[in-house]
Amino acid sequence: MGGGGWAFGWGSQDDAESVAAIHHALELGINWIDTAAVYGLGHSEEIVARTLAEIPASERPRVFTKCSLVWDEKGRISHSLAPASLRKELENSLRRLRVDTIDLYQIHWPSFPPGGSAESSSDAGLEEAWHALARLQEQGKLRHLGVSNFSVSQMERVRRIAPVSSLQPPYSMLKRGIEPETMPYCVAHNIGILAYSPMQSGLLSGSMTRERIASFPKDDWRPMSLEFREPRLTKNLQLVERLRSIGARHGRSPGEVAIAWTLRLPAVTGAIVGARRPAQVDGFIGAATFRLSSQEIEEVEAALARDP
Repeated sequence: MGGGGWAFGWGSQDDAESVAAIHHALELGINWIDTAAVYGLGHSEEIVARTLAEIPASERPRVFTKCSLVWDEKGRISHSLAPASLRKELENSLRRLRVDTIDLYQIHWPSFPPGGSAESSSDAGLEEAWHALARLQEQGKLRHLGVSNFSVSQMERVRRIAPVSSLQPPYSMLKRGIEPETMPYCVAHNIGILAYSPMQSGLLSGSMTRERIASFPKDDWRPMSLEFREPRLTKNLQLVERLRSIGARHGRSPGEVAIAWTLRLPAVTGAIVGARRPAQVDGFIGAATFRLSSQEIEEVEAALARDP
């Protein structure tokens, strides 16, 4: 919903369809929205605000957003954990969202770019940043503090200062890195997991094809992902057909199977799923109640084991 024209966009987007998609999701029972300041360089938050303005206060969903990625007048994105920068970011998000308090405020990245050199991606300011956010929480400007893309050691560092309500990690059939260490840690310390990209940026939705990928606009970042390129693409599309077969038994889409798979474990509190249009909400909403049987989970595991 941030639209195109920025570093991590998915191409152009019709704002009216974004608003309609949010309304439709709320009508179907969704009660929280996750966004970030950097999505569309502020535009996504503005779209959420536009939608909230059309909803009675008593019916509004919880709103989650993120900080630490900032941009300049030319749209160049950088990373800052400086307390003054975080305070400014929060005020800007409150203004764009047109709310007095943010329900869940998350540090988007502990360091950036991911995997960069120590000089370009230092997380040395984590403790100072968490102290600053805890003070803003005490002032009533945010209700809960969360993190995104944090390691166990990074969560342990900030948890000593103030509670970590949630972790937002990538988690899907194709990205299982949090299972061995991160999940048990979150369970042990009562940290909710909000899994992002459960359909691997739409790749596991069931509607992705080679032709569609080839026709992505130039400002869609996904063709740069290894999962959308050979040799992984062929294997990933084969996995989708396995999900389609499982879903057909229940009248569910491959995407709903992929999302339900992420929700199979009690450690996972929720799955973050994006939509451009109301019809896309209809394509995944069933995952909110659909649960895979133990045999179907084993079927997926066997398919993944054959071609890890």
